[in-house]
Amino acid sequence: MQNRAKHLPADERRAVTVQAVVDLAAQQNPSEITTAAIARHMNVTQGSLFRHFPNKDAIWRAVMQWVAERLLARIERSVQDIESPVAAMQAMFMSHIDFVAEHPGVPRMLFGELQRAETTPAKRMVQILIQRYGLRLHALIEEGKAQRELDADLDAEAAVTLFIGTVQGLVMQSLLAGDVASIRRDAPGVFAIYLRGVSSAR
Repeated sequence: MQNRAKHLPADERRAVTVQAVVDLAAQQNPSEITTAAIARHMNVTQGSLFRHFPNKDAIWRAVMQWVAERLLARIERSVQDIESPVAAMQAMFMSHIDFVAEHPGVPRMLFGELQRAETTPAKRMVQILIQRYGLRLHALIEEGKAQRELDADLDAEAAVTLFIGTVQGLVMQSLLAGDVASIRRDAPGVFAIYLRGVSSAR
């Protein structure tokens, strides 16, 4: 990738830059990633980066947009043609886990952006991602209630919060343990416990 990055069209150069940031975030604290480090990883000059991005914030916004588009698209593919809302929720849960396992730098960046006190374009992108994710999940939960797979009295908003929080908890623990791949092993059992709490068959 690094050798080809010197002679790429603008769109491909931007895509390669985004991938470089995702790769670097898997190896170090995202807040410490500099444009110099990105350029070095790509084997290009900083000047060439700034021909495609006006500043570092623009790079981060492009990265967050990449994350949002890829994650949401993966989730939609995972639930496609699944008639059972509960089965779709499980597919959504596992596809999210797989995405994190494949891109361990992504949660580091997401957590980092959400912790920033100021509002940045990248932080807004993360907030939009979480909102869209929550709306998709909320729709599945309401379908589950309508089809009596989930408790009819279930608080859908609370169930969304718990679902997202469960994923985040798994991710955080795997990061603390230094073993992101472990989330694939732990996720099925954790989702089963979540399902017991929201299911109609209790």
